[in-house]
Amino acid sequence: MADLLALSSRIIDSGLTDQPVNRVSNELSEIAPGVALVESFSHCVALDTDEGLVCFDASGVQTGKAVRASLRAWRDAPVSHLVYTHGHADHIGGSMFFGEDQPTVIGHENVATRMDRYEYTNAWNLIINARQFGGVSGDLNLNLNVDVGDSGGGVEVKANPGARRFLPSNTLRPAETFSESHDITVGGHRIEMHHARGETDDHLWAWMPEHKAVVTGDFLIWNFPNAGNPQKVQRYPIEWAAALRRMVAMGPELLLPAHGLPIEGKERIARVLDDVATALEDIVRDVVAMMNAGATLDTIIHTVRVPAETLAKPYLRPLYDEPEFVVRGIWRQFGGWWDGAASRLKPSPDAHLATALAQLAGGADVLLRRAAQAAADGDMRLACHLADLAGWAAPDDPAIHGGRAEIYLARRKAETSLMSKGIFAAAARESQLVVADATGATGG
Repeated sequence: MADLLALSSRIIDSGLTDQPVNRVSNELSEIAPGVALVESFSHCVALDTDEGLVCFDASGVQTGKAVRASLRAWRDAPVSHLVYTHGHADHIGGSMFFGEDQPTVIGHENVATRMDRYEYTNAWNLIINARQFGGVSGDLNLNLNVDVGDSGGGVEVKANPGARRFLPSNTLRPAETFSESHDITVGGHRIEMHHARGETDDHLWAWMPEHKAVVTGDFLIWNFPNAGNPQKVQRYPIEWAAALRRMVAMGPELLLPAHGLPIEGKERIARVLDDVATALEDIVRDVVAMMNAGATLDTIIHTVRVPAETLAKPYLRPLYDEPEFVVRGIWRQFGGWWDGAASRLKPSPDAHLATALAQLAGGADVLLRRAAQAAADGDMRLACHLADLAGWAAPDDPAIHGGRAEIYLARRKAETSLMSKGIFAAAARESQLVVADATGATGG
């Protein structure tokens, strides 16, 4: 059993992260008397009461069984209540392994709507998560502080995604729902639940006054806030920051997250939550100010920055999401999908534009050579633009796509966030498949 509180205190106070802060061990640690945390794809926080265990989140389908086994080894008691901090699959997908206890499942009223949406867009969710996690073991393993490697292996969805389920059909649905707040008392322990939009529109955080503990769900993930995911639905950085401020006002002395390490100490917790809230508030302020001044999305993206010293903090590093994506999310929230460039309101098909530019340049190979030069000069943004144009202009040319794959593998290696790495690896894999098809390498 690791001393997670001592580890987090040392990392926060020193500013040095010399080991992963998100471990998927499925190991249980007792954080305080009667309060435990199981480290997993998403953690499970458990409170021991005379009426059974109150658990926050069930982890994902791949780890829920191991999480439940760790809880049983800690306390041979049924789970009386299962609280969903929100409806992401890595938090509720493992609930089937809690089902035999017939717990009362509690969540925000929008959790059921999310589950219905996952059913409606099942194949799409499988595709985007395969791409987002870029070959990382486990479809929903955030690995927020794990190097995903630079082997270049992208993700190929070989089977029909519709034949698999993103969220298991036997995932437990909330029986008790609420809109703004909900309090329960179990075995003499009072638990206050508060809704706030942040990473999702169905999120809650909980306050346990007896322990002066706050259960944060994904409002704190020991990484830059996941407030701008490029492939997912709208996030809410303004409300996210406000929720963190409310948590600080409660004066917590123990913080129990769904990802990352638990934190102890009123001042330390307040400092961490304030830093995260301030980072979000500053981005929102700067983006909205530029929007009000009439700036285009292109200008805003390349202007708004988070200070390097902020991103260096152990709980704000951009290893999963990153500030540039949050900027885009704010634009989408207030400005819609159009980026301000008139030609992109009703654009020409990519392949049509690329073919015309290749003809002007003297061929797709000319575009690719210029892309390679840009990459050699360290301008990977320009290199990828040109590599895409070359690939779209010559969709079946293995030489062009071999070069495009090399550029995207180099781009992936240079990135820090898992989201960027996953998408760039998938782009490389697209071109690798063109090469393989042309050479017969996929025959086997």
